[in-house]
Amino acid sequence: MQLAPDYAPAPESPVEIYDAYLVHLQRRHRGNPAYTQAARSFLRRWPNVADWTTISLAEKLSANGSTRPFITFLMISRRLQPGYDYLVHRKLSSLWHELTDSCLQPDLDQFITAATELGFSERVASAIGSQIITRVLIQTSRPLLDLSERDLQDLLRACDTREEETGRGAKHYRNTSRSARQILFHLGVVDSPAPPSVVAVTLEQRMADVPATLRPAFVAYLKRKHATCTVKTVSSLATRLAHFGRYLSAVDPDIASLNSLDRRRHIEPFITSLTTTVNSVTGAPITVADRIRRVHAVGNFLAEITEWGWDDVPPRRLIFRDDLPRQQRFLPRYLPVDSDRKLSAALSNSTYRLAADALLVQRACGLRIGELLDLELDCVHEIPGHGSWLKVPLGKLDSERMVSLDEEVLTLVDRITAIRSPGRPMTHPRTGAPTDFLFTHHGKRLSQNAVRAELNRAADTAGLGHVTPHQLRHTYATALINAGVSLQALMALLGHVSTQMSLRYAHLFDSTVRTEYERALGLAKSHIGPIPTDKLHLPITDVSGGAWKDTPAIKSRLSGGYCLRAPAQGSCPYANICENCPSFHTDATHLAVLSAQRIDAADLAADAEKRGWIEEATRHHALVARLDTLISRSETA
Repeated sequence: MQLAPDYAPAPESPVEIYDAYLVHLQRRHRGNPAYTQAARSFLRRWPNVADWTTISLAEKLSANGSTRPFITFLMISRRLQPGYDYLVHRKLSSLWHELTDSCLQPDLDQFITAATELGFSERVASAIGSQIITRVLIQTSRPLLDLSERDLQDLLRACDTREEETGRGAKHYRNTSRSARQILFHLGVVDSPAPPSVVAVTLEQRMADVPATLRPAFVAYLKRKHATCTVKTVSSLATRLAHFGRYLSAVDPDIASLNSLDRRRHIEPFITSLTTTVNSVTGAPITVADRIRRVHAVGNFLAEITEWGWDDVPPRRLIFRDDLPRQQRFLPRYLPVDSDRKLSAALSNSTYRLAADALLVQRACGLRIGELLDLELDCVHEIPGHGSWLKVPLGKLDSERMVSLDEEVLTLVDRITAIRSPGRPMTHPRTGAPTDFLFTHHGKRLSQNAVRAELNRAADTAGLGHVTPHQLRHTYATALINAGVSLQALMALLGHVSTQMSLRYAHLFDSTVRTEYERALGLAKSHIGPIPTDKLHLPITDVSGGAWKDTPAIKSRLSGGYCLRAPAQGSCPYANICENCPSFHTDATHLAVLSAQRIDAADLAADAEKRGWIEEATRHHALVARLDTLISRSETA
């Protein structure tokens, strides 16, 4: 390889190289006669040190412990480029100490400075420099700013070759190589950041289990959906259609075309099978919502290719609206006030400040996690006379919005700005334009996995169990509803395009329902009159204080008194819970109390029957039967 002019050493004689080596050893207070003898032997055999690179790799690696320091000296002084195969096979454990005051030191200092500015620790930055950058600098003999992406690829190819030949893994080289490339990107050395560590599987690979005769249609449909759907949506469709394809392979592996699909033979059994299908991750049955999505995916697939006029389509419609199970309508899973406070405290005390602060911003502004991580560095806008606002980028519904900020959130954003990784703008996944994102770490965008991991840690610290990022959005919306915000304002703050989406939160604490409940309860109380509050007599024999048993209320006899509830309230779910509990025990000393309670329960059953309260009468009869059992056991004990 031709050396860069500024770094190409002048031709040297073996004597000059040997003298330079002695100076190198003296400066490091190392060396002994074995070292110097090994250097002389090396120079006698290869007076032109570059000729050493022509020998086999095995012979290079067989150099003894006295010769290896001389080879290291030749490499770090840019007198020898040994080849990437040698550099990845040999463990250069003492290389970092040898680099001090070498011609490679300025480049390494520049690299480590850039790495620490991006948030890497000194130890990690040194490890990346030693493992990747030093080897590339040695082999290329070019300065740091003249390196290229091809140099990193050459190093990784040597690692792959070593793995094939020896079985020694190269995972650590690949991981540190991605970090090195990210740092070089922010230094302006390479034009693009490191690619993701996980490479997306092709649609053809994802449809591998679909019958071969149907596979082209499945793949073509998914490719067509890329024109109108996001990548994530197409990926979800692929997952659901692949499940349908696996089902067809199991029940009818010889199916010839989509035209051969039959409702009774294929579709109805498929829909039925979803009731017992389990989640491949949790092992639990899939949810009703997932069943609906899977049926929808297949139904839309067949309906759309029919509308598009494809040749291979079923002759008739196969999936209908009634094939969908009833939608379960859950209220938003918000965090109660005490849990919200505990989680916020755990996040405030976190040592992983960037991810913790990101979650605090999400809670304070009601963002979706994708919107949160897409925030740009200039997302805060000061509007004269109207305060500070957060510009939320395009999210799930492809709409932007503005969210009002208070001083606490502004302080939070200022802190994030101070601790984020600086560096070059990165390509925006939606627009492709260079963008400065707010949440960057180690020169890369903060990932959803990192945010979720931090939330799991904080929730565990707060003793809350599993919490999802979207629950923070629900909590934000619930707090607004409790504060009396209007439906229109809630829609604007959450970025909803439909009132139905926002009404889910309004149903949590519907003031109209509460008002109607209190009105009905007041009316019921007026019918029965005020519940007695003065001191009533309730002796064990109950000979003088039985007036309470005649009130038109839902009544229960208790061991220490009685309970009166308005008919609108219904029976208390905890009425006589102790007497009916299998852990309840008694003895003969309590016979008088049990007998009196039985008499009252029988009277209350009769009163309920007279009023036509059949369920109430049944409840009292069940208590009588239970008391009979307890009394019988006490008498025989």
